[in-house]
Amino acid sequence: MERARILTNSILVCAPLMARSAEQMVIDMQSAKAQGADAVEVRLDFIDSFQPSHDLETIIRNKPLPVIIVYRPRWEGGQYEGDEHTRLEALRLAHDLGADYIDVELKVASDLVGEVKNKHQAGGKVIVSSYLNGATPSKEDLGHLVARMQATGADIIKVVSNADDITELERIFHLLSRSEVPVVAYSLGERGLISQLLSPKFGGAFVYGAMEGNSIPGLPTLDNLRETYKVENINSDTKVFGLVSKPVSHSKGPILHNLTFRHANYNGIYVPMFVDDLKEFFEVYTSIEFAGYSVGFPYKEAVVQFCDEVHPLAKSIGAVNTIIRKPGDGKLIGYNTDCEGSIAAIEDALKEQKSINGASLNSPLAGKQFVVAGAGGAGRAIAVGAKSRGARVIIFDIDLARAESLAQVVSGEAQHFESLAHFQPENGAILANATPIGMHPSADRIPVAEATLGSYQLVFDAVYTPRKTRLLKDADAAGAITVSGVEMFLRQAIGQFNLFTGREGISSSHLFHFFLPPLSPDNTS
Repeated sequence: MERARILTNSILVCAPLMARSAEQMVIDMQSAKAQGADAVEVRLDFIDSFQPSHDLETIIRNKPLPVIIVYRPRWEGGQYEGDEHTRLEALRLAHDLGADYIDVELKVASDLVGEVKNKHQAGGKVIVSSYLNGATPSKEDLGHLVARMQATGADIIKVVSNADDITELERIFHLLSRSEVPVVAYSLGERGLISQLLSPKFGGAFVYGAMEGNSIPGLPTLDNLRETYKVENINSDTKVFGLVSKPVSHSKGPILHNLTFRHANYNGIYVPMFVDDLKEFFEVYTSIEFAGYSVGFPYKEAVVQFCDEVHPLAKSIGAVNTIIRKPGDGKLIGYNTDCEGSIAAIEDALKEQKSINGASLNSPLAGKQFVVAGAGGAGRAIAVGAKSRGARVIIFDIDLARAESLAQVVSGEAQHFESLAHFQPENGAILANATPIGMHPSADRIPVAEATLGSYQLVFDAVYTPRKTRLLKDADAAGAITVSGVEMFLRQAIGQFNLFTGREGISSSHLFHFFLPPLSPDNTS
């Protein structure tokens, strides 16, 4: 059954195993199966004092799921440095003992593939692999490489590259979608992550996932593949959305959006996109299948120039955090959901207190001094939102000219960020942190003087990882109302979901009820 799934390009989740003994390989195979793997890749070159007959028999006799046997030489990026004849004999033996797949490098594949297939017509499959150094080759060069690999008689071909830029992955997707035989193709490293996650959409044979506690750069975990991304549900019709940011690893967006898509029965996937160059990224990814993007740090302002149209609110803010590719003509339309997301979170917290005190305000921010730390994309959205509610806005930024530019937009005041350490707010003022201070590696810092926190009625922190930043802890101790970035994150995500899917109906209370626990199991991270 597993081989039939391979031949129809139905994705299999495979866990690479690099244990130091055959006995530990067996234990790890059991663990991989329990964690959701469909197959395992056993790396013989990692086994200490490898004994082919004993160790292969131990592994293959006790395998709880299909195995791919790999004995990677140093010249192809592996650990084996011994005699080549001995290495190939071990692969032949693995095939004879009943391995489901053996992996053979293109350089030595021609004779070996024909030999093992003639010997056992109904035996295991042969994967012919090529590990590429440097940047991913052009589509034309990849095409020539694949033709050579197919000519060996391989059942499956495998191409692995090292992506220096996310735009290289478009060549991988092109290869996957056009090959005449089952293909495994992906790029390593953080910039190559989506080549694994989107492999099922473009027809890949395997997607690789690391076991719990066995982190591998650029490789999702088995749990992420099964729980966050549900790769078994991805198909050619799945719409791709992603976070365009640098870095991206901290984001909880994939957890939230993928859960929301599934809850709404929408065929979409949301992935992290580590982007180095916006211009090159949007020039390469023009396919309507890449249907929309969230935009994160540091690109919310710069991305405006790459939008074909910008919504009036986003234009007034000067920052975009959501982009939709228009069906039909493929134009990119920019929006901003941060503004309402942040201000609604702050207003809700103030209204709740007023309700408890027996009073109500239509505009709880009206007339209040509103201090914004940071004039980047998030800061601009917060400042414009505060101004729209009648607040008196003061902006602090390390780039005074940028702060002054924003101050003009909101008829506010601009000061250099250094002044914030000595700034004494009015009693009852609002503080909004829109800087990365509070996020790793600045988790122990706060943007204001601790002694001034008691003057603020409410302190909001746009940082949401960790959920309870040091700023919020100190503000809470000083008696201020505190609002986590998670509150803004969930509210702005509702706007993004509606734009992504063209649907309405997901409420903030719904998101909080269903998705806050997976975002923050202990309410601290």
